[in-house]
Amino acid sequence: MSFDIKGGQVSGKRFINGLKMFKHVANIGDVRSLAIHPASTTHSQLGEEGLRDAGITPGMICLSIGIEDFADIKADLELGFKAALL
Repeated sequence: MSFDIKGGQVSGKRFINGLKMFKHVANIGDVRSLAIHPASTTHSQLGEEGLRDAGITPGMICLSIGIEDFADIKADLELGFKAALL
């Protein structure tokens, strides 16, 4: 799943850095919960125009939800959102 976090690239990076349980990796499709901020990682070499052409916004966050307990997933996402608001 993906979503666009308000605050653009700065908030996107803060969100990722605020996560504790989610693994910050480029691959998806694992039993663990994974998160990535494409604008500052996998697609950072594209530049602003290239990102736009690829449909990647500065605040886009991509998640792959694993098999952890829902309460743990929810709590970790809350940490990410809290960090993004700083």
